[in-house]
Amino acid sequence: VQLQASGGGLVQAGDSLRLSCAFSGRTFNSYVMGWFHQAPGKEREFVAAISRGGGRAVYADSLKGRFTISRDNAKNTVYLQMNSLKPEDTAVYYCAAKMYDGSTTLNNNYHHWGQGTQVTVSS
Repeated sequence: VQLQASGGGLVQAGDSLRLSCAFSGRTFNSYVMGWFHQAPGKEREFVAAISRGGGRAVYADSLKGRFTISRDNAKNTVYLQMNSLKPEDTAVYYCAAKMYDGSTTLNNNYHHWGQGTQVTVSS
């Protein structure tokens, strides 16, 4: 499995960004997809995850209402729409794929990771 994240950049507080993650190598709709972020000096944290069919999503409590995860199984791509960005959202954002059951919020349950895309939000 290969995951290629893109869409990061430098934005101002209040702006929006949409991250994309292109999946290849296996059957995309066999995998739960997730987004995590890692700020400098901090551990990698769960952001959002979406079920194989796209009908269910789960979010970190602190991000609910601002971030939306979605997927297009025809395009083998998962997205993260980020609105009302804050400086504390600054981090490297990683997409990840999980095939087996288990908590969707634990990074150890994901077996495949993209390279990350930097999001920087200035105040």
